[in-house]
Amino acid sequence: MVKTNNLVGLGLRREMLDEFCTKVPDQINFFEVAPENWMTFGGKFGRQFRELTEKHKFFCHGLSLSIGSPEALDIEFVKQVKSFMDLHNIDTYSEHLSYCSGKGHMYDLMPIPFTEEAVHHVAARVKQVEDIIERPFILENVSFYAAPGAQMDELEFVNAVLDEADCKLLLDVNNIYVNSINHGYDAKEFLREMPTQRIEYIHVAGHYEEDVDLIVDTHGADIVEPVWKLLRDCYEIHGVHPTLLERDFNIPSTDELLVEINQIHAMQNVQLDHNKRSA
Repeated sequence: MVKTNNLVGLGLRREMLDEFCTKVPDQINFFEVAPENWMTFGGKFGRQFRELTEKHKFFCHGLSLSIGSPEALDIEFVKQVKSFMDLHNIDTYSEHLSYCSGKGHMYDLMPIPFTEEAVHHVAARVKQVEDIIERPFILENVSFYAAPGAQMDELEFVNAVLDEADCKLLLDVNNIYVNSINHGYDAKEFLREMPTQRIEYIHVAGHYEEDVDLIVDTHGADIVEPVWKLLRDCYEIHGVHPTLLERDFNIPSTDELLVEINQIHAMQNVQLDHNKRSA
């Protein structure tokens, strides 16, 4: 099957169900959901969700797997995710290259120490997850605000994990921009060093500017021009890949969301046209 790359998706929220069960705009090519937020739903919400998954393409993007946790992997949770994906015929499962649990659950994505030990630890757990879900497991580069115990930089760490785990990458363009401001590096150069062959799909989102040198990754605002520019750079450097608009709160109407979705489509088409002319 030939992979279609010029797709644009949207994160599905419960409050969108009534609208999208009536009609999904043509510009929305796939939906993304956090499995832990949906796999316990029954009743009306469960029926509506099943109606959508039977008709539309879905990706799973988890929140609480905690791939970098020092505690043992939650095998039962991973089995539940597999059952959810099997039920809804979902092939794509991604998670954050971070952790959110130790002796308890912290409800935040914490930075994994950038060390060789952590590389080996995460890579082994990735293989463990893949054995259970019987699908490729995809890791997302994350925003972070401190790097405790770092023995390498973020770029070295991300690439080392991807190489040892031999897994795919969910490339989050906004996270690169956020980290470039907060930690003082060149976002385009970081982007250029990401492994093209491992990119499965892309996230793009808005953020909150706390100060001139502090940005918080919120997914609660419109995308700003420097992030749009970095997405254009991403398509130019790595080619066009399916791209998801993340909007987790302050969610506007669908018509307003379609403005940014249409902008992503337009950028993809410009790059694809350029590629055809250059071929």
